[in-house]
Amino acid sequence: MGKRTTVLTDRAPAAIGPYSQAIRAGDFLFISGQLPIDPITGSIVEGGTAGQAEQVLANLGGILAAENLSPMNVVKVTIFLKDMNDFATVNEIYGRMFHTEPPARECVEVARLPKDVRIEISLIAIYQ
Repeated sequence: MGKRTTVLTDRAPAAIGPYSQAIRAGDFLFISGQLPIDPITGSIVEGGTAGQAEQVLANLGGILAAENLSPMNVVKVTIFLKDMNDFATVNEIYGRMFHTEPPARECVEVARLPKDVRIEISLIAIYQ
């Protein structure tokens, strides 16, 4: 089996269950789904879908930065939305982080997310 390393940083909220913030496996970083939780207060952020999307992306960025990576290292993103009517709002905010050579992505509507948040995003990045 190849090398597998757990990534843990205070730049994103701690895991709220039996999972890791991220796992480095070889040349890839797999970041678990991030919720709109402020890593300092541990609370869900205000501001509706837009505020939650900004916090989720900040949490993902914090984990990337902890590994000396940037959005340019991201190769795959999965977005889970409570309501697909929020797609345009999320897409505009998402585009600020991934404005150059955006990664592959899917976006799906789900019935419910942990803590009843409106958005969760996971991603895969590559070390290069």
